Amino acid sequence: MAKDRDSRAGAAPHPSRRLADGLLATIEEDRFRPGTHVLIVDGTPQSHVDVDDPTYLSFEYVRRIGHGIDLVAPSGQPITAVHLGGGAFTLPRYVEATRPGSRQQVVEIDSSLVEFVREELPLPKGASIRVRHGDARAVLEKFPPGLRGSTDVVVVDVFAGARTPAHVTSAEFYEAVASILKPSGIVAVNVADGAGLAFARSQAATLAHVFAEVALVVDPQMLKARRFGNVVAFASASPLPFERMPRLAASDPVPAKVVTGSELRNFIAGAPVATDQTSTKSPAPARSIFQVGRKASSDD
Repeated sequence: MAKDRDSRAGAAPHPSRRLADGLLATIEEDRFRPGTHVLIVDGTPQSHVDVDDPTYLSFEYVRRIGHGIDLVAPSGQPITAVHLGGGAFTLPRYVEATRPGSRQQVVEIDSSLVEFVREELPLPKGASIRVRHGDARAVLEKFPPGLRGSTDVVVVDVFAGARTPAHVTSAEFYEAVASILKPSGIVAVNVADGAGLAFARSQAATLAHVFAEVALVVDPQMLKARRFGNVVAFASASPLPFERMPRLAASDPVPAKVVTGSELRNFIAGAPVATDQTSTKSPAPARSIFQVGRKASSDD
């Protein structure tokens, strides 16, 4: 497929590709960190990648998911990870760099996006990262028996443009996720929401309906419903191994807090459990939130 090129007067050309769904994907260099790149789809920053240092996680919510991955098993130990939503493979690169020998599966609906990313930002040589093409839920439900009950981490970061599709936000979907996790495995969900946090509250209620343990890692300003942003939700059938999470989250460039127990119950406060009959897309952010060329704040 031929590449489009940035034709703005005086602008350096950015590799671009028209995707299967008609949206335009572009990879731009991050001017705040030379040598790193941002994948932008339909004007929305989707991924930040440092090919030379995959342990560097720029976007706030991706660092928080990275902390969860760090805590799921002893440092350096290989894990089995499933990533629903590929983007530019930021977290699969991170897992390979921090846990060499890990077995990873990435599910991405758009083959043209995968091809584009691999051409412009090649994956680490020798990494065991398998890409499965198709809808995240449909592929998940057809995973081979060998992956069921054996996965350490499932990352749910599925977006169509700037919104998460409804069919990957329901209790039935999270039950399918639970079926591939080992008893101590965790699911990490990127939840994008805005004022009122109604969607995030419902997602927390839905995860709590399916899993015994749930925790949120979130910017305190978002808890006050003051801005659009990302809530990271973690869930497991077993107690989450998050003794160090409050310190890790608080030490980030944008500090976050861990919400569990009674504070989590108060956050949910009667929010409805999403089902296949009632689930909705995540809310659409205002276009002004994403200013391409400035430091972005959402990923894969």
